[in-house]
Amino acid sequence: MRTITLEEHYASPAFMQGPGRQLEEHARTPGSPVAGVLGKLCDVGEGRIALMDAAGIDVQVLSLTSPGTEQLEPSEAVAIAREANDFLAAAVRKHPGRFSGFAALPTAIPDAAAAELERTIREYGFKGAMINGHIRGRYLDDGFFWPILERAEALHVPIYLHPTQPPQPVIDASYGGFSPAVSDMLAGAGWGWHIETAVHVIRMILGGVFDQFPTLQLVIGHLGEGLPSMLQRLDIMPMAMTRLRRPISAYLRENVHYTFSGFNFTSAFLDLLLQVGVDRIMFSADHPYASMEQARAFLDKLPVSPADRERIAHGNAERLFGL
Repeated sequence: MRTITLEEHYASPAFMQGPGRQLEEHARTPGSPVAGVLGKLCDVGEGRIALMDAAGIDVQVLSLTSPGTEQLEPSEAVAIAREANDFLAAAVRKHPGRFSGFAALPTAIPDAAAAELERTIREYGFKGAMINGHIRGRYLDDGFFWPILERAEALHVPIYLHPTQPPQPVIDASYGGFSPAVSDMLAGAGWGWHIETAVHVIRMILGGVFDQFPTLQLVIGHLGEGLPSMLQRLDIMPMAMTRLRRPISAYLRENVHYTFSGFNFTSAFLDLLLQVGVDRIMFSADHPYASMEQARAFLDKLPVSPADRERIAHGNAERLFGL
């Protein structure tokens, strides 16, 4: 069974010298999940492929690791995004059967981001873009960013929306009052990342993104960032109130795709399956932050038919990304 994983991260040299410095700081925190992964992040060659082979992973679609470029000064974001994309393209050229890529974008400058997306699609064959959450407190429902979404729709490529830390006022209000390490984890991978991403998706729907760009496709990880359990509840906001063309749940079933990315939880998977159907679910491991071996074992044990397992493992990604 072919396997394609879709939320797999790397770090480029310029990124590690800039925004990646905070990863090194996190790695020094006792108990940090980042400890021990920096070397794997920077490896886009034989070492990574050996780990993929050992886990039974055929293809990784690589993306610049969080926090990406979204919190940078605009001029720095342009330089970091281009360097990262060129770095990734070289790795894909060297191992075309094993790697593909999502573009990093200077989202703070939408016209430049749209141009960089098109460059990487046309020159490098990238499969879409990874955007790491809000852009300095602004979200993709803001029409300022719509040139990026318009270009993605025109190019027929998805946007993968990855979590990031909430804006600082949210962190202070909702996640403060504990030790720095606990607050940081609570605001991040322990809870806040996922709620933040779910809110971002809801904002995009309510802001009319998918009415404006009806064929645009979004991908989110972590088995839906908590949205499946609330999917039907969201329709308490009727169309007469929202002025949308469809119920909120319809957008979550028709414009959003979902990956595992380290959430190897059977009950959460089954909830997602029941809510959106098998054709919207795709495999991922979240390397190097989570285990590829555990992800593959989870895939192999899913309580689904062999045909549905094939769809999740590779078929849905092949159809969506042209892999």
